[in-house]
Amino acid sequence: MRLKLDENLGQRTSELLRSHGHDVSSVQEQDLCSASDRTLIEVCRTERRCLVTLDLDFGNPLLFKPSEYEGIALLRLPPKPSHEDLIDAAHTLIGALAQGEINGKLWVVQRGRIRVYQEESIDS
Repeated sequence: MRLKLDENLGQRTSELLRSHGHDVSSVQEQDLCSASDRTLIEVCRTERRCLVTLDLDFGNPLLFKPSEYEGIALLRLPPKPSHEDLIDAAHTLIGALAQGEINGKLWVVQRGRIRVYQEESIDS
């Protein structure tokens, strides 16, 4: 899977995802730190990458319609998260990516659990 890590995720998360066979690019590597959310999601669309982020704004399907993107994975961590909390969420994401397709969906990823938002299709 082609992934783009937001600036709030570091090198360790990138290395973990790469070690499981994912093609990972990061906001830091592309000098996109402090870019607007709209700019970042458009870069993801252009590059055909799923965005992996901690930024709650991307969890709003009214602002960022999941069907328009390769996918959005929002990692939700507990208050005052530890490094282990982040790693657990990343492992949950890795497991889900191995079993399902995120394209066009919003996944809210927590330790051991994923909530999937997918727009309902309207039959004519």
